[in-house]
Amino acid sequence: MIKALEYAISALEQLPAADQEQISRELIAHVQKLQSLRNMLDQGVESLDAGKGQTLDIEELIKRKNAGHVRG
Repeated sequence: MIKALEYAISALEQLPAADQEQISRELIAHVQKLQSLRNMLDQGVESLDAGKGQTLDIEELIKRKNAGHVRG
């Protein structure tokens, strides 16, 4: 375990149980989100490596995404 994490856990242990529980839940959710993002990145890289990528027209993508956000 890295020193920063050891310090954070030590500091966390000084807090009331309810705060420890809340911070722990938030940390777990953050770690799970990072794991999910890394898995999606791995899948994307595998897809590109398998030749499944497509050319992207960034201007067209921006137009499509902005079409639903027209200011009036």
